Formats: sequence, structure tokens, C-alpha cells
Amino acid sequence: MTVNQMLSVKGNQVFSIVSSISVYEGLKVMGEKNVGALLVIDDNEIVGILSERDYARKIVLKDKTSKGTLVSEIMGTEIITVKPTDDINYCMGLMSGKRIRHLPVVDNGVILGLVSIGDVVKAIIEEQKETIHHLDAYINGTQL
Repeated sequence: MTVNQMLSVKGNQVFSIVSSISVYEGLKVMGEKNVGALLVIDDNEIVGILSERDYARKIVLKDKTSKGTLVSEIMGTEIITVKPTDDINYCMGLMSGKRIRHLPVVDNGVILGLVSIGDVVKAIIEEQKETIHHLDAYINGTQL
């Protein structure tokens, strides 16, 4: 399964914020959209990702305030992107190897979506279910 196929199932809606707002405002957007991460986009370019993990580790544990801290101060800035033609196993390898949970999907400079580790795991499970179904049908000599 490709990233594009996964996006066609999950949707390609991307929620974003700018780096100059407070972490509190960013968290409000996360809550309103019911997501665990937001792309941080300044001047039409991805400059970071703000996640719940960033908040927990860089605000709560460091005794800072979300209202007094800018997104730019805590966002992740190592942005690893994937293409819509990339395979989900490639995504899983990137996420595992780099210890990240979100991959922006970009093609020719255009943001097409965002996939999470949960999206990738769900897609892999679906692929495995289909494989098991095909193998079961083959072993039992039944038609698909």
C-alpha cells in the first residue's frame, strides 16, 4: 500500500499553525481538531511539528507555562517528509528508525497530508488481514 492509498482512506486534511503563537493557542487547536500534532507552517513552508509529546516534555516537565512559551521554542524542527508514492513499510521504517510519530506527505513542494504512526500501523494490519484471507482461501481451495 502506498501513502497515497492510505490518504485516500484516512483523508488528507492537514491542520497547521504558525510558529509565533503561544503553545497554549496551539494546544487549543489540537483540542478543537482532535489531533495529537500540528504542522507548523511559516511563509508556506513547513518549519516544524508541534505534538502533545513536545508539550509534555518541553513545557510540563520543565515547569514552563504554555501561555508564556511560543510554539517556535518547543516544536520539533527535524522535518522528515514522504511522497505519496512511498510504501507504508518505508514509512514504518522511517518512523521506527528516527523515533518519530508523524510524517508530512509532500509532492513537488505541496503538502498533501500528514500520516501518523497510528495510520501506518492500521494500514499494515489491514494489509496483513488481506494476506491472511488470501492464504486461507488458497489453502482451503476456495474462491475469493
